[in-house]
Amino acid sequence: MKVCDIMSGRVVSVRQDEPVSAAARLLKHSNIGAVPVCDGHDRLRGILTDRDIVTRCVAVGADPETLPVSEIMSRGVVTAGPFDELESASARMRTDQVRRLPVLQEGRLVGVLSLADLATDPMTEMEAAQALTDISSNLRRK
Repeated sequence: MKVCDIMSGRVVSVRQDEPVSAAARLLKHSNIGAVPVCDGHDRLRGILTDRDIVTRCVAVGADPETLPVSEIMSRGVVTAGPFDELESASARMRTDQVRRLPVLQEGRLVGVLSLADLATDPMTEMEAAQALTDISSNLRRK
């Protein structure tokens, strides 16, 4: 089975030059905990989580109305391709302890594979359980 078989193709993203407050409203409105950050050409530049907003903006007293997303987003995002095998993508999630993988095709964001996607597919629910166990553990594997 391939990533494109179960990934979410309708992706909500935010531009890197938008203020943190706009991204926070997007997270709330979409009921999600993270959003891919793209440039004007749908090229992934990072990912912004609700935790990033709290620890890198609110906790340090920065102004979310003026601070751009690019200042606090997480960089070096682990990704997958739409035609990657699900087993490989799931292993990447476990190894890097991430709950979602942006899916890139020719450098452009085309989807997101999340633990929820794995868990709701009967063929991959065991992989989701193992990934969640590994992601939730306090030990990082090297």
